[in-house]
Amino acid sequence: MATINYYTAEGLQKLKDDLQDLKIRGRSEAAEALREARDKGDLSENAEYDAAKEAQGLLELKISKLEEVVGNARILDEAGLDFTKVLIMSKVKLKNLKNNMVLDYTLVAEEEANLAAGKISVKSPIGKGLLGKSAGDKAEITVPAGKLQFEILEISR
Repeated sequence: MATINYYTAEGLQKLKDDLQDLKIRGRSEAAEALREARDKGDLSENAEYDAAKEAQGLLELKISKLEEVVGNARILDEAGLDFTKVLIMSKVKLKNLKNNMVLDYTLVAEEEANLAAGKISVKSPIGKGLLGKSAGDKAEITVPAGKLQFEILEISR
């Protein structure tokens, strides 16, 4: 059974653009690589041809997976969401209770995650640990480096 994932309109559009690019530019480049390798002679002993065929197969697999993701994607309708709890698309201001650092994160779908931009996946350990919490709650979250304790200072959209 397919998993439904929720995205922002921009995030879903980026996925669709990536898929279109793979279908047009990626397939064209793969076909050109095959054509060039085929022109180099005997296919039974042509490692370049084998590599091009394998790259084409991997490209088609990537396209297939991305088509499935796009097909199961839904745009998040924020109209009926509870803004007092941490949910997908929440902007959360956290205080690390160990070192008193204040962090700002936006919880997004896995494919939209970008730590440098302050976007973390709802499937990440921190994202999972924050879901359903309210402002003022404390969360103890287990990450690969150990346990972290956060206080949720603010939730916004």
